[in-house]
Amino acid sequence: MMKIAVVLGSTRPGRNTAAVADWVMQAAAERSDAEYELVDIAEFNLPPLDEAYPPQAGNPQQPHTHAWAAKIAEFDGFIFVTPEYNHSVPGSFKNAVDYLFYEWNNKAIGFVSFGSVGGVRAVEAWRLIAAELKLADVRPQVSLSLITDFENFSVFKPADYHAESLEAVFTDVVAWSQAMATLRD
Repeated sequence: MMKIAVVLGSTRPGRNTAAVADWVMQAAAERSDAEYELVDIAEFNLPPLDEAYPPQAGNPQQPHTHAWAAKIAEFDGFIFVTPEYNHSVPGSFKNAVDYLFYEWNNKAIGFVSFGSVGGVRAVEAWRLIAAELKLADVRPQVSLSLITDFENFSVFKPADYHAESLEAVFTDVVAWSQAMATLRD
C-alpha cells in the first residue's frame, strides 16, 4: 500500500494551515487506497539551512537533517498543504524542502493551497521546485480562498465543491505514486 504524507507547510503561530490540513486528513481517513500521515514541518524545528554540503552530496551532518530525511524517505507521495505568502511559497516550508534531495526523488506530489486568490501562485512556484527535485506533480489541485472559504479570514469553512477537487488530488497522487514506485525499485 502506498504511503502518502500530507505536509503541513507553515510554522506561523495561529496558522490557518492546520485547519486545512485537518480537513485533508479527515477526507483521507475515508479512503482505503493508501496510508495517509500528517507531517508538520513545525515539529522538526529546522533552522535556516545549516548544512555545509548541498543535499545532492548525500552528506548531511546535522541531527535535525537526519530526522527530517528519515521521515520524508518513508513516503511514496506527498500532498503539500501550502499557504501563499507574498505571491509565493512560505519561507519556512521552502527551507524544509531545501534540506533534502534524494528523499523527494521519483515520487508524486499534489497541492492544496489557500490565499487571497486561492494560493495558486504558491502552487505555480512549487511546481517549478518539484521539477528540480524530480517530483511528479499531478494536475488537479485544491485552491481555497481566504475570502470565501474562511470566515473572518481565520475560521476555515470550505465550500462543498472543494471536496470533489480534493478527491481528484488524492486519486492522482496515489496512482502516480504507484507508477513512480517502479523508478525507485
